[in-house]
Amino acid sequence: MKLYDTKAIARILDLTERRVRQLKEQKIIAEYKDVPGLYELTTTVHAYVNYLRKRNPESGEDIDYNTERAKLIRAKRKNEEFDLGVKEGNLHTSEDIQTVMTDMLINFKSRLMAIPSKLSPVLSKKTDKAEIHRILKDSVDEALNELSDFDKTFSEEREAENENSNP
Repeated sequence: MKLYDTKAIARILDLTERRVRQLKEQKIIAEYKDVPGLYELTTTVHAYVNYLRKRNPESGEDIDYNTERAKLIRAKRKNEEFDLGVKEGNLHTSEDIQTVMTDMLINFKSRLMAIPSKLSPVLSKKTDKAEIHRILKDSVDEALNELSDFDKTFSEEREAENENSNP
């Protein structure tokens, strides 16, 4: 019987020598009759393959039909629950959320960009700093309030989509 060192086992199993030593420390593979650094090829390969099988139960062996069927039925049920949630309006698709958020942010940016041109004629005539501050703050708060009303914006977006899809 021929024995192989760590380097040869690593090459055969396509691992690093360090990984072979780790497998030995984890007692996944064992040295030949406690001869340090030497391994029997067949025993080592079988031990490593068994380790991989246990680590990967989805490998195709020992598939339980009932378990797989239950997983499939569970996935179908979750999908149906999701579809129902979308139809009832309790859940939203990521595309809907992305569209609404994009529209909201574009509107918010437009509103903020309009503040200087809208308020500059009014503010140019004011001299009281407190009044200028209040006017600016009111305008910014108005824009922020529009941004904070997600539900209203989302329902308006859905109504617009429904009107576009119905002739």
